[in-house]
Amino acid sequence: MSDASSSSSLSPVPGSLNSVLAWPRVRFTLLVALAFGLMHMGSATAPLPVWIARTTIVALLAMLAFGLFERWPARLPGWLPRWVLQLVGVVAVVPFATIFAFGLSGAGSFHAMMADPAQRAAFYSLLGPALMFGPWIAFGAMVRQRDALARDQALTFQLERSELERKAVDARLRLLQTQVQPHFLFNTLANVRALVNAGSPQAPAVLDSLIAYLRASVPNLSETDSTVAREVQLVRAYLELMHMRMPDRLHFSVHADEAALGLRCPPVTLMTLVENSVRHGIDPSEEGGRIDVSVMVREGRCIARVMDTGVGLQETGRAGGTGLDTLRERMQLAFGDAQLRLTANAPHGVCAELEFPAQRSGA
Repeated sequence: MSDASSSSSLSPVPGSLNSVLAWPRVRFTLLVALAFGLMHMGSATAPLPVWIARTTIVALLAMLAFGLFERWPARLPGWLPRWVLQLVGVVAVVPFATIFAFGLSGAGSFHAMMADPAQRAAFYSLLGPALMFGPWIAFGAMVRQRDALARDQALTFQLERSELERKAVDARLRLLQTQVQPHFLFNTLANVRALVNAGSPQAPAVLDSLIAYLRASVPNLSETDSTVAREVQLVRAYLELMHMRMPDRLHFSVHADEAALGLRCPPVTLMTLVENSVRHGIDPSEEGGRIDVSVMVREGRCIARVMDTGVGLQETGRAGGTGLDTLRERMQLAFGDAQLRLTANAPHGVCAELEFPAQRSGA
C-alpha cells in the first residue's frame, strides 16, 4: 500500500529512511488506510477511529516493507527480480502488522483475540482485504514507478542526444572552418606574391593593407559564429585590398540594411562569395568588372547577394567548387534551412544569392 509517484526507479537506489517515508508516498498510504477504515463504519466490534487506526498501522508497515525492499539488499541474485521481493515482503508483513495493530488497540493477546468470535471475525475482516488488495496496490505502485522511470530515461536520452548532436555540429563547423581559413589566406598571399614578383610599386602598400586586414580577421576565423556586421567589415577590407592590387579592373560597393547587421552569420560566409567573384569572375576578365555586395532582411529571412560583372558561369563553371560546396554545408549545419543560388547576371557575370533564417546573434 504505497505510492509510486515518489520513486522513479524499481532498482535499488541510494537513500535514507527519509526517501522511504517520502510525503507523497505516506499521503497515498494514509488515504488508502482511511478508505479501508471507512469500510468498517458499521462494525460493532470497535469504534470507527479504532478501525482507522488499525488500517493505518497495517498500511504504514506494508509501505515500510515495500520501501525497504526497494533499496535493500543492494544486490540480488539474477533469478530474483526486485519486484517479486517487494510483493513477497508486503504479503509477509501484513499478518504481523494486523496482529500488532489489534494488540495496540486493546484487543488483548493473540490467543485471547482468536478465542473471542467477534474479535476473530474483526481480525479476519481486516487481514483478508489487506492480503487481497495490498499486493495489487503495491504492484500498481511498481507499474507507475516503471512508467516514471521510462519517461525519465526517455527525457534523459533526448537531452543527451541533443547535446551530442550539438557537439557534433560544432565539431563539424570547426572542421569546415579550418578548411576555409587556409583556402582564403593562401589565395590572398598568392596575390601579394604576384605583385612582388612583378616588381609592382604597389606591393608594399598592398602588403601593409594585408597585414592590417589579417590582424582584424584572423582572430575570428576559428570561431563558429559571427554577425553580418563583422562579415560586411571583413568583405569591405578585402575588396579594398583587392582594389589596391588592380585599381583599374575592380570596382565595388558594399551595402547592408541596418536591420541585418545584428544577425548571426557563420564566419567568412560573405567572404567566400566575394572571393569567388574576384577569383573566378573579375580576375579572368581582361577588362575586369564590378562587384556589388548587399545584405537585406525580407519576411524573416536574411538575403545576402553578391553580383559581379565578370566572365560569367559558362566560361568558368562556377556552379560548384570546394569553397561553395563547403559554404553550403556550413550554412546547412548552422541553420538547417539555408539556400545558395547561382544565376547568370545579364549581360555578363554571376549573381550569388545566399538566403537563411534571420536570427539575432547572441554575441
